[in-house]
Amino acid sequence: MIGNIDNLLNILTDLFQKKEVQSIMKEVAEVTGYLWDRGWAERNAGNFSINITEVFTNKELDKLSSYPFYPLKKEYSGIARSLFIISGAGTRMRQVAKNPTGNICFIYINSAGTAYHIIGGEKGEPAIKPSSELATHLAIHQVLHQKKATEKVVLHAHVTELIALTHLPGFDNEDQLNTILLGMHPEALTYIPQGVGFIPYFLPGTEKIAQKTLGVLENHKTIIWEKHGCLAVSKTLAEAFDDLDLLAKMARIYFLCKSTGSEPSRLTANQTGEIRNSTPTVPRD
Repeated sequence: MIGNIDNLLNILTDLFQKKEVQSIMKEVAEVTGYLWDRGWAERNAGNFSINITEVFTNKELDKLSSYPFYPLKKEYSGIARSLFIISGAGTRMRQVAKNPTGNICFIYINSAGTAYHIIGGEKGEPAIKPSSELATHLAIHQVLHQKKATEKVVLHAHVTELIALTHLPGFDNEDQLNTILLGMHPEALTYIPQGVGFIPYFLPGTEKIAQKTLGVLENHKTIIWEKHGCLAVSKTLAEAFDDLDLLAKMARIYFLCKSTGSEPSRLTANQTGEIRNSTPTVPRD
């Protein structure tokens, strides 16, 4: 049975009226504006997803079970009956910043984890479809669910400074990247103590880079894709942006030191040890 379109539009209206969703959409507008202003989302680059399932009751989710579904190539049983906000295919971050509701999708995963429904549109055909990287986002969210992680957000961006760093000789491995990025300022160790993960170059959008990403996520919340960009998982979209912004600043400090013709001294082993042993996790407001 296919649900009534008028009922579906009522569901969409109810969804936007939730205070939690309104707050998230405000954050979406703010962060996507930052991504565009930083130059980290040229053209239609960059994408994000937010798991908002916990905002809804089972009864509310039940209302979505009778609407048309798009089949998924893989099964995501771990996130069955989950509801997500995801950036729209072909949309620009500058467009999302100005009109987030018109440039994102709300998608619902069916009870088997084998298909998804797009909430919105008319006559069953939505105006905005989810990012072409939907499968990667769902796979990451499934891993987060399996780990019982508190992170609900996945953000991918083309952070200029980090891409530039991976073009330099010797920065094609995780150890060297972390030696530099964690050695430029105490903040990096404070907020990203586990360091950044690294994935050698693969053709963007392929299954290979998706699978490699899932593996690296076991030990990292931020990942650099060689000559491509980076990804962060966090509790909120703002926190995910903050982590990428922090790494970008570490890279800028490195490049600024190098521009003088000198090699940066970096934090010493004693200094980094002191930070790790004495600095508590800094609360995020």
